[in-house]
Amino acid sequence: MNDCFRWLYQQRQRIDLLPSNPLSKALLYAHERETQLHVFLANPGGPVETNHLERAQRVIPMGRNNFLFCWTEIGAEQLGILQSLMVTCRLQGVNPYYYLVDVLQRISLPPARDVLDLTPRVLKDKFKDNFLTSNLAQMG
Repeated sequence: MNDCFRWLYQQRQRIDLLPSNPLSKALLYAHERETQLHVFLANPGGPVETNHLERAQRVIPMGRNNFLFCWTEIGAEQLGILQSLMVTCRLQGVNPYYYLVDVLQRISLPPARDVLDLTPRVLKDKFKDNFLTSNLAQMG
């Protein structure tokens, strides 16, 4: 890879390439992203694109009309936090409903220092066989 980036640098030094030349633009593009390309190439198991994250976040722009009814900035901020949490649940493979039922019950249990155990990833690993359920589930 280092040889490739050296070659890219040498090509960028050519005086016969105008800045408007498509090759010049491509060379500049690669040069500006050299660090990111090194990180990507050093981790071959990483995803090539972030489409799954973009799809998961699509609910936020889709709900913009609903945000008009938050009434306050604090309400809108809380809604954003809640939506981000729900997207994180889905990405971790945790049912958001079961997650909320479980967390809302565990949050009142001591000790408060264990609050990091309530994130979707940790909760899934730690309590996957022992999710707390609501009394409503037993009623019907």
